[in-house]
Amino acid sequence: MTANDRDAVHRTARRTDYLGDGIAEDELAATPLEQVQRWLDAAETRQAERGDVPEPTAMSVATVDRTGMPNVRTVLMRFLDGRGPGFVTGLTSAKAAEIETTGTIAASLTWPSLYRAVRFRGHAVPLDRDEVVDYFVSRPWGSRISAWASDQSRGVASRAALEAAYARFAERYPDTGSPDDVPVPDDWGGWRVACREVELWAGRRNRLHDRLVYARVTSGGLDEARAWAVHRRQP
Repeated sequence: MTANDRDAVHRTARRTDYLGDGIAEDELAATPLEQVQRWLDAAETRQAERGDVPEPTAMSVATVDRTGMPNVRTVLMRFLDGRGPGFVTGLTSAKAAEIETTGTIAASLTWPSLYRAVRFRGHAVPLDRDEVVDYFVSRPWGSRISAWASDQSRGVASRAALEAAYARFAERYPDTGSPDDVPVPDDWGGWRVACREVELWAGRRNRLHDRLVYARVTSGGLDEARAWAVHRRQP
């Protein structure tokens, strides 16, 4: 790259000073669960009022395959309680295979309009089957059909082939208006992040962002203050 090329990159680089309020230690909730829920509630309120947080529960999930190659994708956080954040997926998907290989997982929620993000790191724990079934029957009929039609993460010849599979299962399990009209596939389930740490990131001016971390010090859920110690990381 020539000097002129570098100058052009510098001139066109988008620079935004983050105007968030940050977060201080004395503002933190006693538990990570309460703090994450506060921020999630704020994101949902912001979406309702301004419409600039279109998927407040959109969560990036990172895993590593057997060669050490990392992988990341976005899912929707469907569960959040003292056991950790959880999501649903096909159990033969790439993410499920990678979780089975290493047992480890990281995830993040990001709300750019609020200059906030949450990072979770830990081990993956399968969702209880009862939780999977209860959630599955709450989905719209079309989403339940998609769980049958998609062999998640596998190759497919074309869009037409995918839609043909959808049509076959839609015919097999017609919409009767009942939550039981589509059975739960055996290879459909989900995972929770059993957290070792939960980091809160709050963007501030001049790139002096706040990073406060709940780090695990003993056993206990995200809703148990004794299980966590708080420390600050440099931005």
